[in-house]
Amino acid sequence: MTRRTRPEPWIHKAYDLAVAVLVAYSTYFYDTMGDRALGLSMALALVFRRRVPMIVMMVVSTLALAQSLLATMFAKPLAGEATGYDVAILIAMVTVVSHTERMWKAYVAGGIVLVANIVAAGGLDSPTSDEGLDSLNECLTTTGICAAVWLTTYVLRTRRLYVAALEDRASTAERERAHLAQLAAAEERAEIARELHDVVAHSLAVMIIQADGASYAIQTDQDKAYKAMQTIAGTGRDALEDMRRIVDVLRGTRESGAEFDADRRRVGLAHLEPLVERARAAGLHVDLNIDGDPQGLSAADELTLFRIAQEGMTNALRHAGPQAQVSVTLEFAEGAAILEVLDDGAGKLAGGTPVVPGSGGNGLVGMRERVDVHGGRFTAGPRLGPGWRIKVELPVRTAA
Repeated sequence: MTRRTRPEPWIHKAYDLAVAVLVAYSTYFYDTMGDRALGLSMALALVFRRRVPMIVMMVVSTLALAQSLLATMFAKPLAGEATGYDVAILIAMVTVVSHTERMWKAYVAGGIVLVANIVAAGGLDSPTSDEGLDSLNECLTTTGICAAVWLTTYVLRTRRLYVAALEDRASTAERERAHLAQLAAAEERAEIARELHDVVAHSLAVMIIQADGASYAIQTDQDKAYKAMQTIAGTGRDALEDMRRIVDVLRGTRESGAEFDADRRRVGLAHLEPLVERARAAGLHVDLNIDGDPQGLSAADELTLFRIAQEGMTNALRHAGPQAQVSVTLEFAEGAAILEVLDDGAGKLAGGTPVVPGSGGNGLVGMRERVDVHGGRFTAGPRLGPGWRIKVELPVRTAA
């Protein structure tokens, strides 16, 4: 984004000094020491106009009033008329309108200049005389010029504040985009971590169990060992394909994360039966019960239910052993899909306390994160008796 460059502070100081020098130079055309002293004082005050604009305005106005009173006291021919260095009042007014934080000060500065114009025009005492009409015309002309300067400065001030607000908004939007990009990257990393865990944990658990079984059966039951090796090969090929897709995303060889996301979400409830068969081949005694019609589930919902069922059976295989009894129940009630995975712990009592949010290993954390994304409820913990229980409730949504 291209940003507007702002002048350096020394440029402002140099400009203020140049304005003060011009006002001071205007006193060169006056012979009296009083005029020169007043003019130089006004010029000196203008040097500080950006720091204390309202104070400078009051100082310059007071000096201009003193100049008018002194001219009247000494009965000068041009008593009360504006001098060249009185332009300092106009400069001070412009500074107040441009830089003051409160607009009432800008209105006060404009009022001071209006009063100064009236005083310089002779007070408009006798507007019916020729001299009074001339004073009136002079006052109206100078007032019109000063009003035009005030309005122009006000418009420029409004424009400057508007541009500054746009810059701040653009800067805020840029920071928000960067923050959202970081959040998106963190979410993507969490998704990939969950996929890696699901692929590695489930596949390796099945392969290890099958490899152990094959090593025991290779001498006594070669057919059983052969089937175990086939299961290991099939599980390894599937895991390798999943890993290849994940590594492609990490390396950036895919065009977008959406393609990876769509690739993953091809896995759904239709793959539950093959998943259960693989778990049975690993030695688990799995009962699968599906009650209801899975209508209204999005692809992401199906993937979540599939992965949690997979993780539940993997945990049973790892912790309860290959002879454990596992029950996978998927029920589609009104407005919700309920998945429950129960195991008997191979007849051993489960110790410890129920899992609370924020506890557990990567598998439980990943399951909880998946459910939270979809606005569902997740519970996991020991059953009343031997075994472990996982229960998930997902709200049913319209498929995308």
